[in-house]
Amino acid sequence: MGGCQEALEPPTYHVDHHSTEPFSALIARLKQLSGPSVLISAESDGRLSTLSDLLESYGITASRFSSWQDFVSGNDTGPGLVVSPIDRGLLLADQSIEIIVESQLYGSRTTQRRRRGRSIDPEAIIRSIAELTTGDPIVHADHGVGRFHGLEFLEVNDQQGEYVVVEYDGGGKLYIPVVSIGVLSRYIGGDSESAPLHRLGGDQWVKAREHAKKRAFDVAAELLKTQALRTVRAGTPFTIPSLEYELFRSEFPYEETPDQEAAIESVLEDLQSPTPMDRLVCGDVGFGKTEVALRAAFVAVHNNRQVCVLAPTTLLAAQHLETFRDRLQRYPIRIEGLSRFQSPAQLKDALSALESGTVDIIIGTHRLLQKDVRFKRLGLVIIDEEHRFGVRQKERLKQMREEVDILTLTATPIPRTLNIALSGIKSVSLIASPPSGRVAIKTSVLPYSETLIKEACGRELHRGGQVYFLHNDVSSIERMAERLREIIPNAVIRVAHGQMNRSQLEPVMRDFYHQRFDILVCSTIIESGIDIPSANTIIINRADRFGLAQLHQLRGRVGRSRHQAFAFLLTPDPRSISDTATRRLGAIAELTELGVGFALANHDLEIRGPEKFSVRIKAALSRRLVSLCTRNTLIGPFEALAKTTSSSTILHWTPQGQKSTFSHPHFFQTLICPMCTPV
Repeated sequence: MGGCQEALEPPTYHVDHHSTEPFSALIARLKQLSGPSVLISAESDGRLSTLSDLLESYGITASRFSSWQDFVSGNDTGPGLVVSPIDRGLLLADQSIEIIVESQLYGSRTTQRRRRGRSIDPEAIIRSIAELTTGDPIVHADHGVGRFHGLEFLEVNDQQGEYVVVEYDGGGKLYIPVVSIGVLSRYIGGDSESAPLHRLGGDQWVKAREHAKKRAFDVAAELLKTQALRTVRAGTPFTIPSLEYELFRSEFPYEETPDQEAAIESVLEDLQSPTPMDRLVCGDVGFGKTEVALRAAFVAVHNNRQVCVLAPTTLLAAQHLETFRDRLQRYPIRIEGLSRFQSPAQLKDALSALESGTVDIIIGTHRLLQKDVRFKRLGLVIIDEEHRFGVRQKERLKQMREEVDILTLTATPIPRTLNIALSGIKSVSLIASPPSGRVAIKTSVLPYSETLIKEACGRELHRGGQVYFLHNDVSSIERMAERLREIIPNAVIRVAHGQMNRSQLEPVMRDFYHQRFDILVCSTIIESGIDIPSANTIIINRADRFGLAQLHQLRGRVGRSRHQAFAFLLTPDPRSISDTATRRLGAIAELTELGVGFALANHDLEIRGPEKFSVRIKAALSRRLVSLCTRNTLIGPFEALAKTTSSSTILHWTPQGQKSTFSHPHFFQTLICPMCTPV
């Protein structure tokens, strides 16, 4: 190119969302036979692919380049595509080259962009050995359960290296090179103090492993049947409407974080596959899970399929209804709600329209799972916080899984769901990048104290904020509110709980949102679906009665702005609290960083064990073993069955009738570390 050249103000090619040809300005420019060579820059591979598909739909073939230098030195006469972070276009004075960026198409983002952070591997969180302390139980894939005794530098064969030290029953020690740390995993069999240690060189671990493998077969039967049905009933893959999808994506007022973008890409790939999707998207509150669901719903509707969005509470269903309608208002998509917030006439009309196929997206609570709800062409079910549904609702969801695409959203998956996801049976995407400017919530576990309550509320009210006071006992919630009025006489206090009817509950929540009173005394009805940036202190009474996932969700009700948020978890006399509750409270207090929902779920998995999924596999004492058991038990046998039997055989498979099928030696495998040195 020679020396530096002067640049002119680049033209704009604004996308007109109201036009039948929204990209007409850009397409007209690219179809010009004369003029500068054009290089179009996008901020990610996903966006570049979308632009490439868009151009192809107009008969324009664009070449991809890895860098600016490749484009300049290339001989292509057509437009080029490149991934780069630049956000301003360029037109050289001699008009030999023009660079077009996304801001020239969609305009500048007016909303604060999300900070791009590094993508986090879900498996890396679960397997982090750095969280261990000396004396913690740890599991070696070949030698079983021992206790972690730190790191040591040793010289072996004239080579110095760092080794993980694991001590076993009887005092035997195993030294594992840090390069082979993959053979170790955290112990999740229950209380770490009573973890049963194995003897190094003994056969106890081998027997336990074999016993776990056998018991896993029958436990996994139901899951295998569901997966078999999903695979046999291969559905019609969705197609991505390039032009419409690009318009919809461009209306998102944030920049997708790497994790969020990866989750969206994975969901789109699943939707384009003939195998029905069953994906778990895990991310903290406010991290962008709803946008992932919106993208999936948009694609499903454009493929002439109906979408069902399930929420565990009426408040969350109402919030989703408002969000979906706001985000999709430009499009001819009919969205209806189905919960106790709708009148009988509205419910009847929605059900009739759903059955006739004129409703595209239905959003509601467990009411959607009742027998009188009939779809004409259901294609996608989006489940928000599945663990909040009851046994009967989960049975209905299980039936749905055999037939349609399933997308599950959660902040903290329950141990069963987490275990299944990490075993490879369910696909999982983790969104761990926080919004820009978000501050971690300061969490304290303290004995109940009216002095503390008065000080915490006073500090929040003094800075113009609001307070949640959670008292999850409806029979005494009014008495608690009266007591708070006595303690904090200058505060305006109101009550909200799930037993209030719509005419009572809606005005309270609306007034709290508009800052018309100071303290909301409430039940767990606020756990999902409440987004009030001015509320930055939450006080949870009897925090020992809540599960880890609940505590994390409740804590997430505050800290939705740039202000420092506080969570006070109040307990009775520590001597009256169970060991399990103490461990949960310790975990929630320790993990306060943004995006720790997935890590908290793993702590819950460690505290509670894998629940019913492997409650009969008590000999399987590590997550690694459980994962190996379930993955190889489920996927291996199914692949074998698929090759050797008909579809009808798979559909009627039972563990009792096919036990001999599981004797294949490759159905269960373990990790081997030839570098481990017993001492």
